[in-house]
Amino acid sequence: MYDTKNSNQPISTKSIVSIAVGVGFVLFLIIFWNSMTVTIPAGHGGVLFRLFGGGLQTERTYGEGLHLIAPWNTMYVYETRQQEIAEEMNVLSSNGLEISVDFSAWYQPNYSDLGNLHSEIGIDYLRRVVVPSLRSAARSVVGRYTPEQIYSTKRDAIQIEIHEETKKLLDEKHVQLNQVLIRSITLPPTIKTAIESKLKQEQEALEYEFKLEKALQEAERQRIDAEGKAAANIILSASINEKILLEKGIEATLKLAESPNTKVVIIGNSKDGLPIILGDMK
Repeated sequence: MYDTKNSNQPISTKSIVSIAVGVGFVLFLIIFWNSMTVTIPAGHGGVLFRLFGGGLQTERTYGEGLHLIAPWNTMYVYETRQQEIAEEMNVLSSNGLEISVDFSAWYQPNYSDLGNLHSEIGIDYLRRVVVPSLRSAARSVVGRYTPEQIYSTKRDAIQIEIHEETKKLLDEKHVQLNQVLIRSITLPPTIKTAIESKLKQEQEALEYEFKLEKALQEAERQRIDAEGKAAANIILSASINEKILLEKGIEATLKLAESPNTKVVIIGNSKDGLPIILGDMK
């Protein structure tokens, strides 16, 4: 049988407290869930600020994924992938002429130093340190060269030097600089025209010097060849005498005699003693 006496017994105070605690905990999670959980996406890192636990944790960088934190703490999230900034600025060359330089830079925060970066500079580190460092280095480097050098031969050197000087500045600020790329350099039209005209004249002068040098080399070759032939003739003339000539004449006569076109060979008593050949040609 159903015991109505037991069913009417009041709930104990302990049970009420347990239920209240459970409900309160659930309400706490519902209210503060967004404050207690932080999701760090791919290519990012986090820095935790503990309100009651010593402040900013500079020695640790939180990686990708879900993290549970106390609702009174704050997680600052940084993008740690390589990023790009483009800058276009006017700078002065070594002789005071204004030149427009358009360049870009690839950079990213040092992952292991995110805590120090946040402590010393903050989220807005691009505006505070990256851009000023790039501009300072660009002005310093371009100011060492003339417009002619910038336009013709020193573009790669300028790019390398801007990268090196900017990197020195950013390494101290916990930012990694990967590359600096110069996209274009624009000179005043009059300066550009003058430089192009000068370069053309220099090219023509170099071409003329090349042709002149080639002609001189050919003349020298012909001179050496002529001297060689003259020396050979002198040696040959010194070695020829009457007996050699007579022997050569006899050899030539015999060859002519063997020819089918030769009809009559008369042995005469000429000065040189060589035969006389008479005959008709077919």
